[in-house]
Amino acid sequence: VMNVITIEDYKSTYWPKLDSAIDQLLTQSPGDYIPISYEQIYSCVYKCVCQQHSEQMYSDLIKKITNHLERVSKELQASPPDLYIERFNIALGQYMGALQSIVPLFIYMNKFYIETKLNRDLKDDLIKLFTDHVAEKHIYNLMPLLLEAQSTPFQITPSTMANIVKGLYTLRPEWVQMAPALFSKFIPNILPPAVESELQEYAAQDQKLQRELMQNGFTRGDQSRKRAGDELTYNGSSACASSRGYR
Repeated sequence: VMNVITIEDYKSTYWPKLDSAIDQLLTQSPGDYIPISYEQIYSCVYKCVCQQHSEQMYSDLIKKITNHLERVSKELQASPPDLYIERFNIALGQYMGALQSIVPLFIYMNKFYIETKLNRDLKDDLIKLFTDHVAEKHIYNLMPLLLEAQSTPFQITPSTMANIVKGLYTLRPEWVQMAPALFSKFIPNILPPAVESELQEYAAQDQKLQRELMQNGFTRGDQSRKRAGDELTYNGSSACASSRGYR
């Protein structure tokens, strides 16, 4: 028979253990070894759920992570522009990495409280916290810097750009509208498909390209040049279609 866990027990013994583990998970760097017992924390959560402390535990978890993210946001605000993108990337990666450990540790609370009582999911809730307390506060500073970096070779690594753009899309897909061309480089099929009313325009553009090629020496009498011209025209059409994406 499980011992009764009073609210005082929860506050003095159980939550402090969880609080400490969450702290370490939120602040670890990739590859760090965290000296916590996952089995002990998992058991701690299980006992608290069985003893009807899920609501309090969920409230404490959300408050804990919200406070952490507000600190992260303030640190980002203090970053100079040349370090801003990289630091945002680190903050995003560190948080998403932490969720890979935090969410499984609270699986019982998720299953028996968040999903059944709140009709939500813990991972979704925690991702929304990052969106609300970090990404949303920085998106209007971040986006111009990303666009500038995109047009300046070697300013940031392609992997950093890809991580941030894919991350922002995961957090809030409608942010695509702020820079569709940038997002389309990393997220397939996000631009609207070509519509029938635009096909005549595409055909006219192809005909114009053919005329320009012929004026520059790609005459129909020269089969090798004709093939080159056809290939360029075909590639132009393909690029036009693919740049608009197909669902």
